[in-house]
Amino acid sequence: MKRLVPILVSLTATPFAHAQNADEMAKQVANPIASLTSVPVQFNDEYDAGVNGDGHRLRINVQPVIPISIGDTTQSLFFSPKALTSGGWTWGVGPVFLLPTASNDRLGTERWGAGPTFVALRQTASGWTYGALANHIASFAGDEQRADINATFMQPFVAKRMGPGRTVSMNVESTYDWERDAWTAPINVGISQILPIGKQLVSLQAGAAYYAEAPRGAPEWGARLTITLLYPKR
Repeated sequence: MKRLVPILVSLTATPFAHAQNADEMAKQVANPIASLTSVPVQFNDEYDAGVNGDGHRLRINVQPVIPISIGDTTQSLFFSPKALTSGGWTWGVGPVFLLPTASNDRLGTERWGAGPTFVALRQTASGWTYGALANHIASFAGDEQRADINATFMQPFVAKRMGPGRTVSMNVESTYDWERDAWTAPINVGISQILPIGKQLVSLQAGAAYYAEAPRGAPEWGARLTITLLYPKR
């Protein structure tokens, strides 16, 4: 993968230079296995959940990504080649783990799980990024009184850079529960912008979700706000 150029913006940076840097950073943010250290903080506000359809749920996900070079690969949950394959595709493969870290047993599964994960994507010169992420998790330890976990996650995604550091994206975070024979498939759409806040580069994203398929009690729709702190390699 190409080496990133430092893009911290100083007071003397020209608007043209900032636009180029923001576009390059937006390209990296759209790639989940890019050589970029980032710390997304994602706020999900979901409505019309519960048996009566009048529930409300707020979820906050913190998903730090730290790539580490090992020989000819870059690893951040995935092992991935640094160089693009023919046709501009890149891919990553590795393990996925489920850790029972919930502070309340009602909020978590109380089970340990593991399985494989895989991602493949392509980025074009015209600003498109498209691909898919998949994993499968099966439980192997934990509270035996809690339900077993046997679930497949599939996330096709597409994004388009629309201007200096601006990206429009869509994905489907679909999960199939083999134990209950049920799909959960929210469709997420959003728009993000790369901005400098002082010397810190940040990606701000706002979007909405619609649950096209879900078991009884799941939300019907929701809103999402993601703040990602970016740390390009120097």
